[in-house]
Amino acid sequence: MTTRYGIIGVGMMGLEHIGNINAIEGAEVVAYSDPYEGSLSAAAEMVPGAVGFEDHADLLADVDLDAVVVASPNHTHRSVMDDVLTSGRHVLLEKPMCTTVTDCVAVVEQTAKTAKQFPDRVVQVGLEYRYMPAVARMIDEVKSGYVGTPRMVSIREHRFPFLEKVNNWNRFSSNTGGTLVEKCCHFFDLMNLIVDQRPVRVLASGAQDVNHLDEVYDGKPSDIMDNAYVIVDYENGARAMLDLCMFAEATYNQEEVSVVGEKGKVEAFLPEGALRRGLRGSHGIGQVEQELVDTSHIAYEGLHHGSSYVEHLEFIAAIENGTPPPITVTDGLWSVAVGAAAHLSIEEGRSVELAELLGAHGLEVGSAASGSGDHG
Repeated sequence: MTTRYGIIGVGMMGLEHIGNINAIEGAEVVAYSDPYEGSLSAAAEMVPGAVGFEDHADLLADVDLDAVVVASPNHTHRSVMDDVLTSGRHVLLEKPMCTTVTDCVAVVEQTAKTAKQFPDRVVQVGLEYRYMPAVARMIDEVKSGYVGTPRMVSIREHRFPFLEKVNNWNRFSSNTGGTLVEKCCHFFDLMNLIVDQRPVRVLASGAQDVNHLDEVYDGKPSDIMDNAYVIVDYENGARAMLDLCMFAEATYNQEEVSVVGEKGKVEAFLPEGALRRGLRGSHGIGQVEQELVDTSHIAYEGLHHGSSYVEHLEFIAAIENGTPPPITVTDGLWSVAVGAAAHLSIEEGRSVELAELLGAHGLEVGSAASGSGDHG
């Protein structure tokens, strides 16, 4: 069986998806769409046998498509998903799911509504950081009980500034949802997954201090944040912290993720690909176990250490086996909600309860574990 893909949006991430799909036996990109000629030309070079469209509606009219990847700009996700979900295709929706909590809730509701008509359809959200080999190995250690109950999760991303995209759409928070939604929903998803609880409270501090300060488009200056600290509290008393800096490319590892429980600590480092772990009473400072995580199963490393490749394998497996997607639209909603709460915290100088953002939509905060909810 061959999974026939259509790609909506073939900018940087759309092309990344094409590269991954091209590396998977039994998967094929047969169509793609984008309103920009330069993007269409780049896609045509990667999949010369596929059909290109300017409008995603024409792509969805292709009856031979099995699955669709939505990789268009963030602020288009809500409207594009309205069309994709009513088409009944399996769909992998790039992160962030939408730019606002309200739009995320609408996608969750539309997914549930259309699932009655298409009960076997898979709707998966592209929070692929779960699949970075060192991070996935770390998550396995945590889930095995190695550290005990996770009490503290710390994520540091020190990296380069936002890259240029078509018409520089990613320079404005109105298009992206803001840095803590656009870039960091991945990390909030990891926190929720590792703690296995819903977040209840967020406190953040951040600003645009260095990057894009002299960039003006159509008379509007860029307003995209480039550094922040975010603290997330969970109902069981666990807490997590994000340390983000996007003018710190002079660094050894871009991401460092650590989880500490009453038994010990486990850490993942990228791009080093290392895992370190230690148990209290058995290991001391500087004497923990360390290994380079095996990546031999990765056929295409791409831009994200092979995580997008594994993401597609998981997506295809869910389609073929008729199983729920590993990352649901509910997970996507909660990852955006934490980012939105962090931005509100910075704007108003206070801690923000998740209930402030989600309670109006009738969603219960704090009691459900990550991964539950609509299976699409």
